[in-house]
Amino acid sequence: MMAALVTALAAPIDKIHAEGAFSRLAGSWIGSGTLVMPGGSREKIRCRATYVIAWRGDALNQALRCASDSYRVAINSSAIERGGQVSGSWAELTQGVTGTLTGYVRGPVIAGTVNGMGLSAALSLITRGRTQSVSIWLARDTAGVVITFRRQ
Repeated sequence: MMAALVTALAAPIDKIHAEGAFSRLAGSWIGSGTLVMPGGSREKIRCRATYVIAWRGDALNQALRCASDSYRVAINSSAIERGGQVSGSWAELTQGVTGTLTGYVRGPVIAGTVNGMGLSAALSLITRGRTQSVSIWLARDTAGVVITFRRQ
């Protein structure tokens, strides 16, 4: 009887660890959206994101590649979640810019701020099933990007 109770209680604990804050991001995603430049001009943008998630789901490594008609970006980032708080770092490979990210996770929402080399931007990422909505807006400008991704 006691062994059955221990087994029943242990299963949900393992499931919680395997379904951490970043678990829903795992895999490859493709997307498209709108890039808004300083001054208001707009371009269509296409992106591919790959997330590698730690077993417990509380750490991630991301590779993000995006291109528009006049703009290309390659960003690698890593983040960890502890108690609903997110922290990490990012590096934009084509320009050699690096920085930090901080924020929080609440259910399907990851929100926060990315900073580095004079840049500060608000980030919002919402994942529901096979769809992910991402928006990033510069703090001192009306420039930003809105992208909708679909899991491959």
